[in-house]
Amino acid sequence: MRTIFPGRARSRSRDEPKTIIIHGEQVIACFKAVRDFVVFTDKRLVAVNVQGVTGKKKDFTSLPYSKIQAFSIETAGTFDLDAELDLWFSGLGKVRLEFKGSADIRQLGHLIASHVL
Repeated sequence: MRTIFPGRARSRSRDEPKTIIIHGEQVIACFKAVRDFVVFTDKRLVAVNVQGVTGKKKDFTSLPYSKIQAFSIETAGTFDLDAELDLWFSGLGKVRLEFKGSADIRQLGHLIASHVL
């Protein structure tokens, strides 16, 4: 996934999950894959799975930080260029997000830690 700055994500009305962002919720970071993307807010993360040939059908999954039981970050290396964020949610299990080497995975780890610990 590549980084999208929050200001740029807000201007893309088709890509932002406006319908589930609540009043007062702040978008902190956005990361986009080829079609799918994930939005980190000050309350939760929202994973958006774009489906179908046209991409008009989207699945919005809201994952509140309060339900995270554990998390793990793996930084990019010399040969493995992807960084990974693993999250374990109560009632859901493990969710893995993979990021390109340019993503600041440590900053995401601090974000998660500030809401979970």
